[in-house]
Amino acid sequence: MRLPEQYLTPEDLVSLFRLPSVDTVYQWRRKGTGPTGFRVGRHLRFDPDDVRVWVESLREAA
Repeated sequence: MRLPEQYLTPEDLVSLFRLPSVDTVYQWRRKGTGPTGFRVGRHLRFDPDDVRVWVESLREAA
C-alpha cells in the first residue's frame, strides 16, 4: 500500500472546486454525495486518488 504524500483537507476541496464554504463539503459527506473521506482523530481528510475517482464519476454521469 502506497500512501499519498499529502491528504486533502475540506479547505483544500473548497479551494480546488471554488466552493462557497467548508459547509458544502460536510453536507456532501452527510448526504453521501461527495468524495470518500476519513477521520484522523477529529480531522477530516481525503485521499487525492479518491477525489479523482469521484470527479471522474461526476463527469461520466454528466
